[in-house]
Amino acid sequence: MSPRYSIAEWFGRPFTSLAASERQTLARCALRQDPAPPCPFQRGGPACRKRGGVCSIQSGDGQPVITCPSRFAEEDLLPSWLARIVGFPDVYLAPEVPFMRSPSTGRSAGRVDLVVARDGDASSWFGLEIQAVYFSGNGMPADFELLRDSTDAMPPEPTAVRRPDWRSSSAKRLMPQLQVKGPTLRRWGTKLAVAVDRPFFEAIGGPSDEPSNDLNDGDIVWLVPRITDDYRLVEHHWEVLSLEASSDKLLSAEAIKRQEFEDALRAKLQRIEGTGSKD
Repeated sequence: MSPRYSIAEWFGRPFTSLAASERQTLARCALRQDPAPPCPFQRGGPACRKRGGVCSIQSGDGQPVITCPSRFAEEDLLPSWLARIVGFPDVYLAPEVPFMRSPSTGRSAGRVDLVVARDGDASSWFGLEIQAVYFSGNGMPADFELLRDSTDAMPPEPTAVRRPDWRSSSAKRLMPQLQVKGPTLRRWGTKLAVAVDRPFFEAIGGPSDEPSNDLNDGDIVWLVPRITDDYRLVEHHWEVLSLEASSDKLLSAEAIKRQEFEDALRAKLQRIEGTGSKD
């Protein structure tokens, strides 16, 4: 039976710590009936921009799975970690730096999520791409409505089966980013770092058998934080992989046997009425 993932963190707060009245307040924000509260993870505390305000989801006692990129911004953990790895004494940051341009309009057509530089004149820097996880299954508005209306001490159960969509998040979303940006950064003599959380990384194979921490061994620096039991973002694992090995990891799938494919095909085939010989 597929697990029913429920909210782990909502508008920056652990879901299990919320009283019924607090859940009702946040549900109205999630349904856009009230303004969104500030995001506690981003510098300056701007209003949450995540539709529904769900920072992470969780199944039972499993690891929280990050569903909002802003969740990775807690206490500037990622840029500080990357700067330490690459030997930058100070951390200079630039968000959303234009990287691609449309040949027809000349406008920006792609950005690097975050650039971590050695100093203010951009003489030495690394790109950082951050990938949260999409989930498959029904959306959460029905859950928000129940939470808005419920006064019970215990929150209502999730209304639908939903789970992290590792495939869409990795092969369909993150891999094209690496394939577009990685070769250019390699040609420019720098590297791209990629941040995903621990459950995401484990879903695509986890750490290498012999992880390398030598920056000369590859093109992609993988940063893998995790959320602790008290809902803090902390360093967990990092390693360096080539662009090719990173792409293979993100594919994270293999073709099934032909017989298995044809058995499934046979069960699905339906004849279209009115076709065939008219002799």
